[in-house]
Amino acid sequence: MSGIIVSYDGTPNDDDALALGRLLARAGAPLALAYVRHSREFDPAREELAQHDAERRLEHGASWLGDPEIPRHIVVSASTGAGLGKLAEDEGASLLVFGSDYRTPPGRVEPGTSAQRLLEGGSVAIAVAPAGMRTHADTAITSVTVGAATEDPAAESTAKGLAAALGVDFTTAPTSSGLIVVGSQPSAPEGRVALGGASRQLLESARAAVLVLPRGTVVSLGGG
Repeated sequence: MSGIIVSYDGTPNDDDALALGRLLARAGAPLALAYVRHSREFDPAREELAQHDAERRLEHGASWLGDPEIPRHIVVSASTGAGLGKLAEDEGASLLVFGSDYRTPPGRVEPGTSAQRLLEGGSVAIAVAPAGMRTHADTAITSVTVGAATEDPAAESTAKGLAAALGVDFTTAPTSSGLIVVGSQPSAPEGRVALGGASRQLLESARAAVLVLPRGTVVSLGGG
């Protein structure tokens, strides 16, 4: 079964990522949290404090979700994007979830630096939550659609599969409470993420959660 890993550091926009991860997990996939530390401390006391801080952040995320048993990963990597990409590979997860950049206006989608890194050659699907998603307790994914700029047939297969797993409609027009699935451009290497200009414009104008796929990769979260 494909797993979902939420990138979480305790900031409000990462609470948006928690909200989206929880909604996507309703398709049947296991959910986990991950926090990236950028280096280890040479001093044992400082290292203990840094590790405790990472654990505290992930504990906050688990409490937000109301799931004290949720798996949690602390990764040490100079690059958050690279560390999370490696974790996804090691854990067999096929989806990483991010909140939007902290400067993003409510309702808009803007991948932050770490997500952007993975959108430029990464090998795992990336979901980005709209800013402020955390503030709507009754938020639900009510439909799944394919981005108009998408040419990769894997995107439509993924969208239809997710719609079925979530018990919602597959539609041709995005809504603010839906999920937009975007494929990589035709020139991208198989299994890698690469967005063309039209897809980037779609991201900039999106008013709903977005899921970007590696080229030719169908993501299934229902265990099928």
